[in-house]
Amino acid sequence: MKKIAISIGDLNGIGIQLALENHNKIKGLVQPLYCIDRAMLEQASKLLNLSIPHDFKSIETIAPYFNIDLAKVTKESGAYSFASFQKAVELTKDRSVDGIMTLPIHKKAWELAGIDYKGHTDALRDFFDADAIMMLGCPKMYVALYTEHVPLRQVADKVKNIEKLSKFLVDFFNAIDLKENEKIGLLGLNPHAGDAGVLGDEELSIIEATHMAHNRIGKIVYTQPLVPDVAFTPNSRKNYRYFVAMYHDQGLVPLKALYFDEGINISLNLPIIRTSVDHGTAFDIAYRGVKLNNLSYLNAIDYLTIT
Repeated sequence: MKKIAISIGDLNGIGIQLALENHNKIKGLVQPLYCIDRAMLEQASKLLNLSIPHDFKSIETIAPYFNIDLAKVTKESGAYSFASFQKAVELTKDRSVDGIMTLPIHKKAWELAGIDYKGHTDALRDFFDADAIMMLGCPKMYVALYTEHVPLRQVADKVKNIEKLSKFLVDFFNAIDLKENEKIGLLGLNPHAGDAGVLGDEELSIIEATHMAHNRIGKIVYTQPLVPDVAFTPNSRKNYRYFVAMYHDQGLVPLKALYFDEGINISLNLPIIRTSVDHGTAFDIAYRGVKLNNLSYLNAIDYLTIT
């Protein structure tokens, strides 16, 4: 059974509730090691009115103690969630654990704490000096993002970086397990995939990058740029298990509309395995006695057991 470090996320949100409520389920799948100090764990447990399982294994000395501020964005919770994440990464580097599962952080809280990274994947690129790829989804459909947390106005310029896009396509192919003759659905950027240049010429860059990638891979695995507004229709989804989107909302709007409850976040192209829930801190329901949907959390743990 794999040992998995679980970074606890923003303690002002729902992450700790997910961890406490589902411990008895996930301990049958992995050996969890929770990156949270005992004092913080006890504070959260009391606020949630949830008991701490006797075999809930935590780590001492993550970061300074602070008072949990229910459902608030604070620099203290941001600093603590980042320290928890850093500890999980350290545990993979010294081989104390086999992988990482991350509970949700709040990007603004990280910013308030003076943390420059925009999220886990951004930080992992720096920690491992690797071009980490963000892929989200479930076995029915996975979507990889060429660009992630960047302003929309910057996306077109990044798509025109043919060498970088080509490398991304090669790295993504190498990071997944395609079946024989299976193809990856590659989205265009513009409406109607540019209509042969009438609505934009970025698709020409995508096509050139795809040719370069296929030469490096040694076979054809990517489609020509798909028209984005029909790429995720039922008939299209019959043909593809994996998609590559050019920007964040292009891929995640359809994914979350279809599979929000069960989707997970996976970091590819790294020397470690990392998964996460595909939802946020949910401050609107945190510490309010609401029964949480745990499907994304359990699926993120389960993915680690089969990878």
